[in-house]
Amino acid sequence: MAMLPFCGYNIGDYFRHWLETGKRLTNPPLIFHVNWFRKSADGKFLWPGFGDNMRVLKWIIDRCEGRVGATESPIGHIPRMQDLDLDELGGVTPNQMRELLNVSAEEWQKRFPITLNSSSH
Repeated sequence: MAMLPFCGYNIGDYFRHWLETGKRLTNPPLIFHVNWFRKSADGKFLWPGFGDNMRVLKWIIDRCEGRVGATESPIGHIPRMQDLDLDELGGVTPNQMRELLNVSAEEWQKRFPITLNSSSH
């Protein structure tokens, strides 16, 4: 998400290309997306960042290895709170975690519009 302003192409088309490519592969790679910079309604970062990012990366590895589950969302599977290592995670409340794990299809469609008549594929 931090690189979005620097992308010189429609990111919705970019995602669609790779998702369509994955459907044609017999063993497609898993795709993960993280927004470390998501903010609350009051403009504060929800995730503490830095060393705590490893908690999410651990979930990604465990997910690839089939050791943890996920919840279906409009954009794919997301972590379940019980599958993230939240021990000693200071400053993040259960409500903030719910907000972090909430996916709004409408927000995604606004942020990543897909061009239907794209010449990129």
